[in-house]
Amino acid sequence: MERDMNVSSTSSVVHWLASLTLTLLGSVHPMPVTIDPVCTADTTAKYSLTFTGMWSQTSFPKQYPIYRPPAQWSPLIGVTHSSDYHIWQRNEFASNGVREFSEKGEAWTLMKEVEAAGERIQSVYGLFSAPALVGGTGQMTSEFEVFARHSFLSFIVRIVPSPDWFLGVDSFDLCEGDQWKESVTLELFPYDAGTDSGFTFSSPNFETIPQDKVTQITSSSPSHPANSFYYPRLKNLPPMGKVTLTKTKNNQIFSIPMEPTQFNQTGNEIGNEIEDSLINSTPLDCEVSAWSPWGLCKGKCGDSGVRHRTRYIHLQPANNGVVCPSLEEENKCIPDNCL
Repeated sequence: MERDMNVSSTSSVVHWLASLTLTLLGSVHPMPVTIDPVCTADTTAKYSLTFTGMWSQTSFPKQYPIYRPPAQWSPLIGVTHSSDYHIWQRNEFASNGVREFSEKGEAWTLMKEVEAAGERIQSVYGLFSAPALVGGTGQMTSEFEVFARHSFLSFIVRIVPSPDWFLGVDSFDLCEGDQWKESVTLELFPYDAGTDSGFTFSSPNFETIPQDKVTQITSSSPSHPANSFYYPRLKNLPPMGKVTLTKTKNNQIFSIPMEPTQFNQTGNEIGNEIEDSLINSTPLDCEVSAWSPWGLCKGKCGDSGVRHRTRYIHLQPANNGVVCPSLEEENKCIPDNCL
């Protein structure tokens, strides 16, 4: 896997995705469908989506990627659909499209899978995206439309860099009876696609054979000290991001936007800074190596000698974490070769 990929300058495919919004049902032959009795809303609803990245060195200090590439987010790929479709699902195997997207940020296969579901069983209504976000904090926005038969929202956004980690939402229903929800904010936590066994943000490619299922990453799982999300003092990880869904007044089907501006592509548009008060401070304890073997016992004949051993720092503390202990120790001994 190429680790030096910068999502802000990916291929024309991702550039094209940066503001693409399309409705799939218009491209297929209509079929008789039964309205889901759970949602009886008689109008369509248009929503704005705002993804907020909360991946900072304060909230996730362990192995925080500073360069090649620094912490950032891929484009967000979203789908509106019926209850019988999933772009990804916890405790199930990721599709080839989700594998390619979560490992490399490549969206072609994932898009083809979504389009095929729309054409085959008419489960998918709309496919949309939001532009990549350069930096671990900031915001990206998009719009989408839902109606009674297709009232569910799912999306995925890749953590960059990472082996196969992502944030996302699976099948969130925006309808309640005959009403559309006005505004919803959801906290987002990291998931492992189960296709790469790397432990750290910048791990080299290490394919998982056989493939695992999609699992949520927690402060204690995977339970390996080398893992970038391993914080044994925490009961739960802080959210890595959040998404806000707001129903808009204009419910008309919207057209494909114009070419995105540089501000939209980079996520650096005015008002896009995230307040420090919204980002959790995660304490990171110092980690040190095991003690070295004791050195030779040195001293004069007839007197007690002194020997030393040392250890070194694996990980410096941060955010009021436990400070590093002494790195050198000595004790008395009987000289091996007295003078």
